[in-house]
Amino acid sequence: MNKKKMIPYFYLLPITLIFCILMVYPICQVIGFSVKDNVIVNPNPQFAGMENFSRIFHAPEFWKALGNSLKFSVVSLFFHITLGMVFALMLNSDLINSRFRGLVRALYIIPWTFTVSIVAILWRLMLNNSGIVNTVLGLSVDWFGNRDLAMKAVIFVNIWCSYPFYLISILAALQGVSTVYYEAASIDGANGIQKFIKITLPHVKPVLISLTLLDFIWSMQQLSLTYITTGGGPIGSTETVGTYTYNLAFKSYQFSTASASAAVMMLLCLVMDIFYVRMQNRVDG
Repeated sequence: MNKKKMIPYFYLLPITLIFCILMVYPICQVIGFSVKDNVIVNPNPQFAGMENFSRIFHAPEFWKALGNSLKFSVVSLFFHITLGMVFALMLNSDLINSRFRGLVRALYIIPWTFTVSIVAILWRLMLNNSGIVNTVLGLSVDWFGNRDLAMKAVIFVNIWCSYPFYLISILAALQGVSTVYYEAASIDGANGIQKFIKITLPHVKPVLISLTLLDFIWSMQQLSLTYITTGGGPIGSTETVGTYTYNLAFKSYQFSTASASAAVMMLLCLVMDIFYVRMQNRVDG
């Protein structure tokens, strides 16, 4: 191989090294910890095989956390796609004057400009007993401290801060649909619902598939929002796999068991990643 063919690989070398240091090595280390016992504190941990995984699978708390993660992901996914589609259709239509359309778009994406930690802190302040939400509604409810309402409140905050990404993605797909299709459909007597089903959905289907799979993966891995708002409480009502793993490692100091929990979650996300890549190849093909 001559020098000219080697040049592109040298350009990729820095980012490849960074990727290996920050991603590949930690992943391999966690997998190694998951099959050992008494790691971190013991310089020579013993090989434990599948014992840590067995401990995880026999723990009711893990299955409850997994169920909460699935609930969190599915409900968030439904509202992300639904709200994103509704607002994107509205912004792509003539319902909003073209002069104010840019301003409205900017207002819609404001929640997306905040970091997760800022969003969590703001909503904790607004949803506490003396927060602005209770003041306006005339209530006295600790939304994040109530066992029946905590998960609903966390899901609501997640939907609020994330839907602009789906709005923008779907809006971009809608703007790529030629108006010729809609004009021809109008001539043939199609109504709005028929246009949406026969024209809009087929054109945005690739984007919707990508968003659905990515959103499910991201939501299953969510940690920061849940941990800052509730810490997995009260009484485990908002415990997800992320907070369960974090608490195992940094509160109970069960690093081996926490590594096994993280490995299980990584495997689930890997399956979704493979499914995502296959769906993308099918759509592109």
